Amino acid sequence: MRVALFLTCVNDTLYPATGRAVVTLLERLGVEVDFPVEQSCCGQPQFNTGYRHASEPLVRRYARAFEGYDHIVVPSGSCAAMVRDNYPRIGRKAAAEGRGGELAGLAESVVPRTVELTEFLVDVLGVTDVGAYYPHRVTYHPTCHGLRMLGLGERPRRLLEAVRGLELVDLPGAQECCGFGGTFAVKNAAVSAAMGADKARAVMGTGASAVCTVDNSCQMHIGGTLSRLGSTVRPVHIAEILASTEEVPFR
Repeated sequence: MRVALFLTCVNDTLYPATGRAVVTLLERLGVEVDFPVEQSCCGQPQFNTGYRHASEPLVRRYARAFEGYDHIVVPSGSCAAMVRDNYPRIGRKAAAEGRGGELAGLAESVVPRTVELTEFLVDVLGVTDVGAYYPHRVTYHPTCHGLRMLGLGERPRRLLEAVRGLELVDLPGAQECCGFGGTFAVKNAAVSAAMGADKARAVMGTGASAVCTVDNSCQMHIGGTLSRLGSTVRPVHIAEILASTEEVPFR
């Protein structure tokens, strides 16, 4: 099977190890991974800030970059949700403004093919045990986009529960937002920081040595807050855990 990797801006700029982990993991499972170099931002920052028209060229670019692939794998719940939930809205709005059906057609072409990493593993490949080994006590934070917009449900937990050596501990208030929310953290910094502190204290209370999410944007917020609180809990993307084996620890 051949798929395209949409790495996303945050991962490409700040967390390239996540992309390497995804490739390591998928190739181990027999998947051929391409990285179309034309890919760029999904348009979420523009769209969420109210600049819908500015996000339209990025819809076109996304569709052009990933044309011809059966699956576009995204190691980010928020960016996958942007494509699946908001691209159709952008298309409908453009049509309602009398600008034709081009964007709606592009959305229709990419939405069914765009899958978050854990969806791809569980639903497309049909695996939960990916042969990973990660001998640490881990807690899992289900990020808002993955939880509410994509409906990832138990997929990430099922994957983590199958990792050899990993002790998965429940996170109190797991379904509460970490407070990042992209531009929300900029516009409402005090509220964002308070929510982050609540989440970090909940993480620290589990006794886990690592906190895992499917979104490095949330991971960045939680990890930064943990660091400021003097915690040694390590933030880690689920791809890095799943890529790790006893023979070749990823990190």
